[in-house]
Amino acid sequence: MRISFKGDYALKTILDLSGNYKNGLVKISDISKRQDIPLKYLEQILLLLKGAGYVNSKRGPDGGYYLAKKPSEITVGEVIRLTEGYTSPVSCVSKSCYARCTDELKCPFRPLWSDIRDMINGVVDRVTFEDMCIRKEKMEKNNVVNYEI
Repeated sequence: MRISFKGDYALKTILDLSGNYKNGLVKISDISKRQDIPLKYLEQILLLLKGAGYVNSKRGPDGGYYLAKKPSEITVGEVIRLTEGYTSPVSCVSKSCYARCTDELKCPFRPLWSDIRDMINGVVDRVTFEDMCIRKEKMEKNNVVNYEI
């Protein structure tokens, strides 16, 4: 599995909105700056996420974006599948983008690819964006430099 810029930016966008879930609306320019995502590309990502029901928006000078679901209700796997289409290492074992292979019935690697797919799905479908916010907070806390003497 490979995550494209599109997938990476979508994951970062949902994480940013998850971190601001209780604060209400988030301006697109703020997300763009914090996550280092080009504004025009972020607009496309937000349209995709909105169309899939992950985010909502409010127009106007006080407008912005917010999560349509709680961070605990969105998994990393859902967002990866939305942006990348699959989590399988090869298409012959994909559940969402299956493509038949001529060697499928006699391929000794097929069970290995299936195991890898299942392991990847087991991880990304278990981790929510609430979990990711907790991880991020712990990382930030551990990397704080204390200049007290």
